[in-house]
Amino acid sequence: MSEEEVIHVADVSEGIGGDATAEPGSPVELPVVDVLTGRSFITGKSGSGKSNTASVVIENLLSNGFPVMIVDTDGEYYGLKEEYEILHAGADDECDIVVSPEHAEKLATLALEQNVPIILDVSGYLEEDTANELLLEVVKQLFAKEKRMKKPFLLVIEECHEYIPEGGGMDETGKMLIKVGKRGRKHGLGIVGISQRPADVKKDFITQCDWLCWHRLTWDNDTKVVGRILGSKYASAVEDLGDGEAFLMTDWDESIRRIQFHRKETFDAGATPGLDDFERPELKSVSSDLVGELQSISDEKERRESEIADLKQELQKKDRRIADLERELEEARDLSDMADQFAQALLGKAEAPYRGGGRPPAGDERLGGTDDGDEGQSVLKSYDEAVAATEESDADPEAETDAAPGPGPSAADGGAEVDADAATGDAATADAADVDATAADSADEPNPPDDVDPVTRDDVAESALRFDEAIELGTREAVIDELRSRIESLPELSRGMLRHYRREGASDPVAAHIDAGGDGDSGHAYSRHRPIRRAGLIRHAGRGSYAYAVPDLVREAYADRLDEAQVDEIVRAVERVFVPSAELDYPPDAAPAEVGDRAPAGDDEAEENTDTDAADGDEEPSAPTDAGLSDAARRFAERSER
Repeated sequence: MSEEEVIHVADVSEGIGGDATAEPGSPVELPVVDVLTGRSFITGKSGSGKSNTASVVIENLLSNGFPVMIVDTDGEYYGLKEEYEILHAGADDECDIVVSPEHAEKLATLALEQNVPIILDVSGYLEEDTANELLLEVVKQLFAKEKRMKKPFLLVIEECHEYIPEGGGMDETGKMLIKVGKRGRKHGLGIVGISQRPADVKKDFITQCDWLCWHRLTWDNDTKVVGRILGSKYASAVEDLGDGEAFLMTDWDESIRRIQFHRKETFDAGATPGLDDFERPELKSVSSDLVGELQSISDEKERRESEIADLKQELQKKDRRIADLERELEEARDLSDMADQFAQALLGKAEAPYRGGGRPPAGDERLGGTDDGDEGQSVLKSYDEAVAATEESDADPEAETDAAPGPGPSAADGGAEVDADAATGDAATADAADVDATAADSADEPNPPDDVDPVTRDDVAESALRFDEAIELGTREAVIDELRSRIESLPELSRGMLRHYRREGASDPVAAHIDAGGDGDSGHAYSRHRPIRRAGLIRHAGRGSYAYAVPDLVREAYADRLDEAQVDEIVRAVERVFVPSAELDYPPDAAPAEVGDRAPAGDDEAEENTDTDAADGDEEPSAPTDAGLSDAARRFAERSER
């Protein structure tokens, strides 16, 4: 792929914001590399043409053989299959394949390694959590693979305000998309966010975009966003844009143009239905091998789910069998107790004639003998009465206690109170015994083993991401060295312009060029201004002005964890490579006439300390070297380690 390859997507139109250097109707071309690897934002109210714009860009990329992945939230991009072989994956039967989070790694492999364009249709998932989990896993896999492959690839996100809202409530999926926006470019992974409400989209994402496309907007909150970014005249003009017309703002040529996008060539599945009959076009099918690879994952998932269902059913059967056995065991225990009770009753009756010390009466040698039948019947009757008495005793244990009076005071003498106290004491003793027994059982019971979760492939991918982030954390010295190397690589006049921005805070390139010793030619000024801007040392402040950004870079490197004194120390260490030591002792906005070649009186000690620090290798006062750096500093550490 050539670095200069472009795609023709629109033409210049007339009106406010038109390109003064091009006639209306002149072609508008986008560089392919910047589109594939950059960050962009397309917005406009419903019907203004934002989805058409995205489709035109995608059609041009597909025609030139560059695959993309489209996250379709409304099921309106399948019309691309009229001309292109795209894998349509989602939850509907109309998709080529029904996918779930288990397919995430395979989808990323097809997209990056086999150049398969994919429509990830999340509109058919009934559970929003399932759709979010699928998108999260796919983006994780794309990011992890791109760190190794470094292949230009574009991810298109429809209705991005649902994932990266301006207010609170952003989940893990939104955080991952923000991570792609901040760090994906250096790996080759670009992202396009599409939304009809720019006011609802997180501004951290919009302000980092390399190119922005503003279609017609009418709500005050949305036009205010246009005014803050483009200017007040665009805030009013954006309300009058026609269908498909937009303001295009690009970083690569630092321009704002009013353009008319081409009409998409494939079937418009997102068009508002009319009274005419709906005719679905003939759509191209994808290779059966691709679908087969994904289907094998689905089959494996169904097989596992079937096995789990069988195991659950078998477990339920075993649980029911265990319950039956426990019930039978309990019944057996009851029968055993009953047998013991009968045996005790029979034994007590057999011993009854001997308890008085006498001999058994005649005829008792043979129970129920022929010599005395009446006495035999009497013995049997006594036996039955004994058994009945035993059963009654078991049914009401208090009855025997009440029926057997013991010695003690009568009710009149306060015996009731004594009995109550005794009962209370017995209950307390029983409770204490129960507690001791429970404690003993607990002491004898072994501790249950800790559960060990299996390590899955997703766990490995997540660990790899965390490990990569950990090794990219730098130190304070890495931040200073990185910013110094950027400044030292600037031409002499560009460094002078940077000093001008440091003094003025915010200024324009021509004024900075003249102050640095250059002429008033705007072409010369912008050519020497461009290295400073590309190095990130200044930032666009609106309406052609730029602001000094070194302190902001230091704050972002430490994720705003430093206080202002620590930020000033690091900034001073960086500024020594292009600001004279005498000028460092004055505020950045001091007039040049106030700054001499030498330090002011009374600052000899400070200058001596500065020279000593420089001799010692720019060793700085103590700072929180262990503070964790933000995403913005991770690229600093990467360069410093090399």
